[in-house]
Amino acid sequence: MGGMSELRIDTVGTDDSGELLTLRRAAFVTEAQVYEDPNIPPLTQTLDELREDLVRDDVITLGAWDGHRLVGSVRVELEPGKATLGRLAVAPDRQGEGIGTQMMLSVPPLLPDDVEEIWVFTGRDSKQNLTMYANRGYEHQYDQAAGDLTYAYLRKILGEQG
Repeated sequence: MGGMSELRIDTVGTDDSGELLTLRRAAFVTEAQVYEDPNIPPLTQTLDELREDLVRDDVITLGAWDGHRLVGSVRVELEPGKATLGRLAVAPDRQGEGIGTQMMLSVPPLLPDDVEEIWVFTGRDSKQNLTMYANRGYEHQYDQAAGDLTYAYLRKILGEQG
């Protein structure tokens, strides 16, 4: 595993909101370049909006810390029976190490018992994310245009947990 075992995955609180905003912006700049669109939502969200999001009861935001540094995060929105993952962000200098995968794996145990399916969405051209999700058992369901962007939506049905 190497240095991976030192990662700590935990919920992100408002104390970490500034660091989370910085991380997301750094991570999504590369996405914005792929789409040639500097106005994708993760880049335009303000610190106040982010703080409001972090205190919502129906949203879990997870962070991955390496020591004191936040190196990854993912946002989980809860609805009856389902959870939706989005805004998966990994620090640009730490991409390709499996941090995203590790965060994905830490989500299901945190979910309420009634959640039967997990959805993820990502830009349709984010090949790296799409590959990671497919490898984790997520199946592509549909694409949806949002402004100039097209998002791919994938779903995974959770198995019976005993």
